[in-house]
Amino acid sequence: MDTVMCDGERIGFVAREPGGAGGATVVVLHGAGNGCAERLVPVLDEFAGRGFRVVAPDFSGHGRSSGELDELSLERRFLQARAVIGRAVPEGDELVLVGFSMSGQTVADLVGHYGGRVRAIGLCAPAVYAREAWGVRFGHGFTEIIRREDGWRDSAALESLRGYAGTAVLAVPGDDDVIPPDVTEAVEDALTARSQLRRLDFERAGHRLGVWFVTEADDRRRFVDAVLAPPRTEEWVEKSLPGDERVRSARWLTGGWTSQMRVLRTEGADGGREVVLRSFVKPFYRRHAPGLLAREAEVLGLLAGSGIPVPQCLAVDATGEFCDAPSLLMTRLPGDVRVDEADLDARVELLAELLVRIHGVRVPPDARPRPYQAWTSPERVRVPADTRRPELWARAVEVIGREAPAYEGCFLHRDFHPGNVLFTGAGEGLRPSGVVDWVETSWGPADLDVAHCSTALALLYGVERGLRFAGRYAAHGGVLSGDPEARTYWRLLDALAFAPDAEKVAGPWRELGRTDLTRQVLPARLEAYVGAVLDGAGA
Repeated sequence: MDTVMCDGERIGFVAREPGGAGGATVVVLHGAGNGCAERLVPVLDEFAGRGFRVVAPDFSGHGRSSGELDELSLERRFLQARAVIGRAVPEGDELVLVGFSMSGQTVADLVGHYGGRVRAIGLCAPAVYAREAWGVRFGHGFTEIIRREDGWRDSAALESLRGYAGTAVLAVPGDDDVIPPDVTEAVEDALTARSQLRRLDFERAGHRLGVWFVTEADDRRRFVDAVLAPPRTEEWVEKSLPGDERVRSARWLTGGWTSQMRVLRTEGADGGREVVLRSFVKPFYRRHAPGLLAREAEVLGLLAGSGIPVPQCLAVDATGEFCDAPSLLMTRLPGDVRVDEADLDARVELLAELLVRIHGVRVPPDARPRPYQAWTSPERVRVPADTRRPELWARAVEVIGREAPAYEGCFLHRDFHPGNVLFTGAGEGLRPSGVVDWVETSWGPADLDVAHCSTALALLYGVERGLRFAGRYAAHGGVLSGDPEARTYWRLLDALAFAPDAEKVAGPWRELGRTDLTRQVLPARLEAYVGAVLDGAGA
């Protein structure tokens, strides 16, 4: 075993030299307790057998390294891992970082430090910890900090993983008695922001996946295969482009929640242009991607030439057969999403007029999209735990428990709100330049689209904005139900889908600059809006 001195400790590490796949080194980091590099030798050999250089340190107090476990900390783990990488990894090598349990935090810390040098990460039953815990030694108050309920939610590790854009594999045991499900969910959510995430579930395994991989060769190979799999999406994109057109650069679009959005700059004999790549990485949307993306591609074709400004679908891989995740490639429309206060009155008028036009799209009966699906139901509503008005929520839930009102169907966007409409210009030159995100397109009541935009406006700009939108829609010729009780039903059916805190939309809106939409503001606005709708305001 080789050694390196770091922070007054002798840090031992196991190394395997490459057998042919130069240019990248796999760094494998053991967990806490009695974890050490020697216990992971079959995992190291699996990576080495693919031709990669492999390095696995023993943190101080573990294995053959010096020091006491009580004197170790998350910060010292990070420094020791860096010292081993500095000694054992060639300066030009890319890094593949694999971490078990506590080393999930260490991998995230290293991602933040090494940035684009990290090609891939593999997180096995990962833990993340409160910022406060990072420098605290394990025998001097660390345990007290990590036992605080939800203290991990401010972890810097989540922020680091959210910014990581390479390959990521999240290995989840079926019976983890150490890592709470909420932690795993938060890590997964952070990785879906930018990485090419693949989740692997090992249903028969417990928390100690390193031990599991020692004896379960098929699962070990499955994990290593996933971590080392080369990216496929760029090749698919270039094959989907015409002629000699090639991707020259890429950048992220902000404001999305269900999918990753990237703008790709392409160049060819006819010049350059920008196209947009939409990829479903979140597990729920990945499972439903075949239907969602096939529907969006079909709707974009249907709306071509309709006068509704929509992108052109260039290619779709709805199942992820050729891409790292199910994806749709489309042209880029001019303009941008605007959720600030500038030109707000004019934007609301244009939103109302545009929605009337969408509802007026004529579709032959045999080409109609699927009937609408409700996004909540009485048993699925999550009432805010700290509400002081439980009776209000109970009344609202009772309303949507009634039979849905009769309606005259029309063509629905189904997710129409300010975040899915692009604008160009300002003042008298303000124009809607695009409507995006057509995966939920349905056939149903106009009230439902109006209700959805109304809820979004109430959350963004206050209750009165939301209540007034139906009137602006009607002023532009839109037709809503003539029954006030029916209008209340549709508005509550939409609003209650945002309960308890509207956090699903808050993240994208904050990315677009609305940092005022805090975890206190949005729940309060949602509750006030539900109360106003129940009282008949804006009906």
